[in-house]
Amino acid sequence: MSQRSYSMFPQMLTEQSSKDFETLARPGDPAAGLAVGVTGHRSLIAVPALADGIRKALNEIQRSFPAGPLTIVSSLAEGADRLVASIALDDFAARMVVVLPLAEDDYEKDFETEKSKSEFRSLIAAATEVVRINSQATRESAYESAGRTLLARSHALIAVWDGAGARGRGGTGEVVALARGRHLPIAWVHTGNGVGTGGSTSSDGAGGLVTFEDFPESPNDHDSA
Repeated sequence: MSQRSYSMFPQMLTEQSSKDFETLARPGDPAAGLAVGVTGHRSLIAVPALADGIRKALNEIQRSFPAGPLTIVSSLAEGADRLVASIALDDFAARMVVVLPLAEDDYEKDFETEKSKSEFRSLIAAATEVVRINSQATRESAYESAGRTLLARSHALIAVWDGAGARGRGGTGEVVALARGRHLPIAWVHTGNGVGTGGSTSSDGAGGLVTFEDFPESPNDHDSA
């Protein structure tokens, strides 16, 4: 991903737990705008195809839920989080809420290179709001709480995902399972590693293919790119 500089919106800092957002307005409320959460893997291949899938997902979400300005809700981990955030900021003039599982200096320990840390700082500077999760007993529980907070603040979810089950607390598989349990609309951008969906939209090497779940009509039946 290329380095970008973003103009800063006035930024609001909050410290919350996931329980504080359970009354968030649902899709279709024009006063609330449209908040789209992001979950996905840190290591990605076929990035151009995934980027096309992400654009298709965002276009379809906006078409299906015409609820005003677009806001991305993300933890800005390496990989999918930042890819979606960059596309949304650059191509959709989105605003962004960042949900941090840990304090910035601690969270940056997850990022191996100075380039990655610099990219994180550039993106977080573009956030409209930064939500800091209350201190948790373990790193895993912090990631889990961040995932729940992200879902509670979102009207829909983009998952850049290989289709595998949860590998740990707060990971992509667990976030998708929680979103499905809430019947949150999901735009699944397949990472193309061959893990099936049980439906006709999955195939080996299909990076960037998008499956839509719990949408008001079935965009899987037509080309919404």
